[in-house]
Amino acid sequence: MSTGSFKNRFISPIFQFLQDSRAVGIVLIGCTILSLIIANSPWQDAYTGFFNTLFDPAGGHHYNYKGLHLPNSWLLWINDGFMALFFFLVGMEIKRELTTGELASVKKSLLPILAALGGMLMPALIYTLFNGNSPYAHGWGIPMATDIAFSLGILSLLGKRVPLSLKIFLTALAIIDDLGAILAIAIFYTDALHMLYLYIGAGVFALLLLMNYLKVQRIILYVIPGLVLWYCVFNSGIHATIAGVLLAFCIPLNKIHSLEHTLHDPVNFLIMPIFALANTAIEFPPDLLHAFTHSVSFGIIAGLVLGKPLGIFFFCLIAVRLKLASLPANTNWKQLWGVGMIAGVGFTMSIFIATLAFKPVDIQVISVMSVILASLLSGLAGFIFLRAIK
Repeated sequence: MSTGSFKNRFISPIFQFLQDSRAVGIVLIGCTILSLIIANSPWQDAYTGFFNTLFDPAGGHHYNYKGLHLPNSWLLWINDGFMALFFFLVGMEIKRELTTGELASVKKSLLPILAALGGMLMPALIYTLFNGNSPYAHGWGIPMATDIAFSLGILSLLGKRVPLSLKIFLTALAIIDDLGAILAIAIFYTDALHMLYLYIGAGVFALLLLMNYLKVQRIILYVIPGLVLWYCVFNSGIHATIAGVLLAFCIPLNKIHSLEHTLHDPVNFLIMPIFALANTAIEFPPDLLHAFTHSVSFGIIAGLVLGKPLGIFFFCLIAVRLKLASLPANTNWKQLWGVGMIAGVGFTMSIFIATLAFKPVDIQVISVMSVILASLLSGLAGFIFLRAIK
């Protein structure tokens, strides 16, 4: 077989697949299915053990390496380290759209903010209706979150059926939503904040903002303080990925396009698949059905599947009717409802909050399984709905 023939038959189709917007969603879902299969197979211990093996068994979440307090397992490195690059990429997209794109006007930028607010309050309220007077009331934050990676992955599967403005709306909504969830973790689900690291991080962020104001153009000069910012946020007790968003908003606007182009493939086809493989390695309990008959399960599933679209839709409806905001360009109310359904894919952040909200292992298992089912139902329902409507 000639080199040209080999390239035409194998290499070119691969490049075409990677350039397809739906490829991200296909790869993520494929990795999730593969991870769940392995996690419930004879290879489970070796597979999950690799990601969860502690570098320092006595170090908790931190590994002391030459005086530096770093993530203590491959799973933590993936979630707190590599995922900061994903948030950095998304943060740059949001900044670009807020300054020169679809979200540049006050009315357009206000809509995802209000949508995210509704998408957090309604699920928390629904969960509280089921568990408010019980020992499980502390889990109200679990259904608040939208998983950026998986929700956008599902939306990408719809290709050109979904206008770009709607994808940008979901991206902005999910970012604001996750920042709200991170804030909730910092205030309500964090045992202790390390204020010294917070103060140093705030100082580094101020320096980065000053560099942007002074129009410093060399990206390497932002990278080094950015790494210090990540280190401070990681050790402060706040989820480290927020450092990626903060750094993104300090990058000069004229450098964002080239950085996005550089990071797109490594983030979407390397970091995100690894993230999916590591975070969906969940062993199903023997009494699987029992996990879905608990009040915690009812609150989480109803919060994500019903609370998310209801909160997002009605907060947007009120905002538009009061003329505080306008719908994204080339979209309609049916599409907005469909995006609200997909926003019910809580997954990673919801699972993370579940592990913080409850100490008993059995309640954690119920919570995690409920998040998985609710995310599956939300993703499928939203995909089918958006594919069916005209």
